[in-house]
This record gives sequence, C-alpha cells and structure tokens, in this order.
Amino acid sequence: MSVASSLGGQAGGGEVAGGLMGRAAPETSSVATSTTAGPELVQLLTPEGERVSHPDYALDLTAEDYRSLYRDLVLVRRVDVEATALQRQGELGIWAALLGQEAAQVGSGRALLPGDYAFPTYREHGVAYCKGVDPLKLLGLFRGVSHAGWDPHDHNFGLYTIVIGSQTLHATGYAMGIQKDGTEDAVIAYFGDGATSQGDVNEAFVFATVFNAPVVFFCQNNQWAISEPLERQTRIPLYQRARGFGFPGVRVDGNDVLAVLAVTRAALRNAREGNGPTFIEAFTYRMGAHTTSDDPTRYRLASDLETWKLKDPLERMKAYLVRSGMADAAFFAGVEVDADALAAHVRKGCIEMPDPDPLSIFDGVYAEPTALLAEERARFAAYLSSFADGPQADADSAAATAGGR
Repeated sequence: MSVASSLGGQAGGGEVAGGLMGRAAPETSSVATSTTAGPELVQLLTPEGERVSHPDYALDLTAEDYRSLYRDLVLVRRVDVEATALQRQGELGIWAALLGQEAAQVGSGRALLPGDYAFPTYREHGVAYCKGVDPLKLLGLFRGVSHAGWDPHDHNFGLYTIVIGSQTLHATGYAMGIQKDGTEDAVIAYFGDGATSQGDVNEAFVFATVFNAPVVFFCQNNQWAISEPLERQTRIPLYQRARGFGFPGVRVDGNDVLAVLAVTRAALRNAREGNGPTFIEAFTYRMGAHTTSDDPTRYRLASDLETWKLKDPLERMKAYLVRSGMADAAFFAGVEVDADALAAHVRKGCIEMPDPDPLSIFDGVYAEPTALLAEERARFAAYLSSFADGPQADADSAAATAGGR
C-alpha cells in the first residue's frame, strides 16, 4: 500500500523504466546515532543516504512509498522557491519560506490519517500540501487578497496562525472535544523552537497532559527564532521539557523524512489509543530567512549554513533511491516535469488573482450582521465614494492594476 493510500494523503510517484517499479525496498543496516544532536536523535536515513534501523521506530514501506515521499519533497520545495521568487518580484507582500524543513513537514503530514486535524503556524506549506490544500490558497493570504482561502473543515487543516503559539491552545481544546465525542482521531499542533518560550504553549502542555488529550505537539526546531538562537530559548534539549509536564518527548532528525514519518505515526497512534500527548522535537535548520523581510546574514554564520547543506533532506532521499536501485533517471526527470507544472500553476494563478472588493472586508466578521458593523460599513463606503470614481470604480481599478502586475 502506498504512502498516499495508507495515510490518506495525495502522494504520487512517477513511472520508472527498467523494471524498478517492482523492486522491493532493501534491508536496513545498523542502528543510527547522530554526531550533531546527541545519540537520542531518531534517524532512519543518514545524510549520506544510507538506510539504517532504530529499535523503537520500525518503518515498513514499499519502493513506491519511498518514491512518493521524494516526489512530495521536491514539489513542496518547488512551491516554496516559486513563492519566494514571486515575493521578490512584487507579487506577494511577504513569504515565510520552509527551505530546509521539507522532511519535517512531509514526514509528519503523511503520518496523518484523513480524520486527524492539523493546527499550523504560518510556515506549514508542506503539511498543507499533504492535506490537499491548493498552494494557491496559501499565496492568496500572503498576497493580501484573502484572510485564509480554504475551509479548514474540508481538509482538517486549520487556518494559518500568526500569533506565536496560540494554535497549541486551539489544538488542545479541539483534542479535548473529540475525546469527549469518542472519535478515534488525533490532533497535531505545529510550532517552532521560539514558541516554546510562550505562555500559551506551556499552558497547552498543562491542559493536554492533565486531561490526557489526544494531541501531538510537533516542534520544528530550526535553530532560530527569527534572529534569536536556540540557546536563548533553552539550556536543555527541547524534547526534554515534556518530562516536566508529565508526558513523553522524542527528538527526531527533522531532515530525515523517514524518521519523521515513523516517529509521528507512533505519537499519533499513542494519542488515538488514549495515552495522551507526545512532544516531538524535529531537529532541523532554517536554510533561508525567517521571512522575506529578514536578512539572516546579519546574525548567523555562513559556515553553519554550509554545514547544514550537507544534510539536505531532498539530497539524502535521492541518494537513497539511487543507491538502492528504486529509481532511475527517468523517474527523477518525471518529478522535475511535475515540479515545473506545479510552479507554472502557482505563478499563473498568483498573478491572475483579482483584488477583493474593498467592502468585502466586512463580510464574515460575524455570523449575522450587527448594527455597529453596518454603521462602520456605511462609513467606509462613504469614504470610498468621496473619490472621483466612487467605490466600485475604485475596486475595479485596483483589480485592473493587480491584473497588470
């Protein structure tokens, strides 16, 4: 069974020539340790692309599963790179890149079952992809033409959260709710290393463990909270914080899509079985800027970036596929064709996005209109009418301008 079918995702793999499609996944070798994050780091695929085993996290995948995961990684990165380029060209107001964190997001995203609910920050583009959200919906938010663009209930994927850490409370509350409903679903909350210093996150830990909520706290430790390094957040590994709240924590190689998949699967299963929350620290690195308004060269060393480039999540997966004989040049060429098509879809769709009617800002504020909201809308309409062409013409002009960018 493929990753897509078994996990409810939308993974897909290209055709592979020469009979490789039927080849079984090779055997794994010895238990892995890490030279960068301590021996407690769970790793199933080394930076050199060697498949290794772990006594607590077995992972049984088919050759097609491995190819599908690689395809996911490539497509997610291509969306991210295209969005960054669009921002630099003036088509987006800002963009929060995920470069370097693809494995953490694809691995955890593919571990989710259809009924599982994800609560993201503003950087979970890879998880959104795994949950079936059109990347264009994400770009609409950063272009400023929508507040979200997708219905969370259609994808079991919450709206992007700008307030640091607040989504962990939302996730915990939702988990407590489905627990009372008696469902067998689980919840995952995403946040970064900097968010672990927020009160909301720590309060979520308290509620989750006291009420045994079926929630997984997934921390993408990319080493930087904007310009603040990890040592300004903690003096112990982040995953060990969970122990103080009374639930387990685990550190996983966040650049190893296989290890992230295995660890997240286990944590979600633990939640579904009524064993409460788990803290996952995905040890990774933010290869780019915090957002496109940030300049990381002002506060971190280029040598650190070069070191982490050797641990690139895409390159290690590609090396494994080549080394194991599960993919050939035709497969990789096909993935690149798919990536080009997705990039073209994103670029064309972004540029053609119409600007909203200025008065639509009042739509959806409340389920039912209120007298105060109607008064504010009328005042804004009068303000727009004070211009020579009136509000509708002004909106049409704005839309025409956007179309010509």
